Order: sequence, then C-alpha cells, then structure tokens
Amino acid sequence: MRVPLKYRATLYALLFPLLFICGCATTPYTGRQQLMLFSEGEEAQIGEAYFTEIKGTEKISADERNRAMIERVGRRIAAVADKPDYNWEFVLIENEQVNAFALPGGKVAFYTGILPVTKDETGVAVVMGHEVAHALARHGTERLSQQQLLSAGGTALNVALAGRSPLATQSVMQAYGLGAQIGILLPFSRNHESEADKIGLILMARAGYDPRTAIGFWKRMAAQSKGNSTPELLSTHPGGDRRIKEMEEFMDIPMQYYEEATGISAR
Repeated sequence: MRVPLKYRATLYALLFPLLFICGCATTPYTGRQQLMLFSEGEEAQIGEAYFTEIKGTEKISADERNRAMIERVGRRIAAVADKPDYNWEFVLIENEQVNAFALPGGKVAFYTGILPVTKDETGVAVVMGHEVAHALARHGTERLSQQQLLSAGGTALNVALAGRSPLATQSVMQAYGLGAQIGILLPFSRNHESEADKIGLILMARAGYDPRTAIGFWKRMAAQSKGNSTPELLSTHPGGDRRIKEMEEFMDIPMQYYEEATGISAR
C-alpha cells in the first residue's frame, strides 16, 4: 500500500537534500541487494518529521477499542522486527479509504476504512505485517533512490540531445520517461509489494498470528477493487490472483515460523 499522493511531494522535498549519500543495503529474510541514496538514520529523522505532520493534519480516530487494537498488533509485530533503533508509532486515522501505509523509521498509519476488510485482530496483523515489512525493507527510500537516479539519467540524456530539433528531443524524452515508468519503476514497485507480502507473512507468524489468514484478507481486498483494477503492467501492485497464488506457494516458510512461535503444529 502507498503513502497518500497529497503527502508525497512533501516527503520527497524533505528527502532531496540527502540525495548524494549513497550506500548499499540488504533486505531482511529475502537477502535482496539494494542501492540506497540515503542513510538509514537520516531517513528515520525524515519519517519522524513527516509523521508528525500527518498526525497534525489528519483526524485521529476516537474509537479507543480499535486504536488499542492497532497499537497492540503493531507492538507485537514490531517486537519481532529486530529494529530496536526504530521509534515505532502506530496511528488509526478516521478516513473511509481502504488503505494503510508505512514511513521510514517505523511509522505506520491505518485508515478506519480498511477495518471492515481486516474484520478482526488477525486481519489487522496481516496488514500490519505488510506495512512493517515495507519499513523494514526500506522500500520507500529505495523507490525514491530509483526515481532520483532516473531523473539524473534524464538530465544527462537531455544534455546529450543538445542541438537536435525540439520535436526530436521531445520524442526521445517522452520515450525515456515512458520506458522508465513501465520498464523500471512500476516493476520495482510490484516487486516491493510482493516482497512485503512475504516478509509480512513471516513477521505476523513470528508474532504468533496464523499467516494462513492472509489469504482470506487478500481475497477480500481483491473483491473490494473488482471492476476498478488497473492492468498489472500499469499498476504499482501485482494482480490480486497472482498475489494470492504467490503467497500460497510461499506459505510453508511463514508456517515454520508460526509453529516455532506458538509451539503448535498447524499442518
């Protein structure tokens, strides 16, 4: 899931001064290598500032029972995320959007609109595991790093086209932008979602929540968007059917963690 569009410009502007700090990272559990243009400590500071802005502008839910549930599930999953340096925060925003999102440094927000789909605490754990996985794998920062590198490539290409006709330059730049979006950014985004699904299943399992319940949740999410789905090629998320199939094929791994966490042989 994604940070709401209206906040992204602010986040990118805050992160831009850190652009030239470059390093490598490895995602937990999957071991995938990442190129990062921002340090983890600095991105956490930005996440803190940005989350403070969100809490000041959004309406925090007055439902104490649901707020306590979000906090309880968040703390259980954060406890197994092995990130004691993160200042974990979990909020419930009064909004009908069926959404939740994570920010750098351990900041997670749920919208009340997603609660009818989660149904219960275990359903919340599915979403919480997914969002904590995004924070743990630093997906937002990786995505921004990719965008900035592509922007730098576009600038270099524009310089290389100096002297060409404006129409030719415009055509090449448009092709570059479209190719970058469809060939790089969107596939990476879909991979991030799939990776967060898998890591999220492991996290919820380690926290003692049955990861098999995730299948039912994602089926309900797919039903919510039925008739309004974007073709996968043009989407930031994998298709619902493929997403569920991948989780089903991966389920043996989180089930091992679940059995270790609970002492229950569930298979």
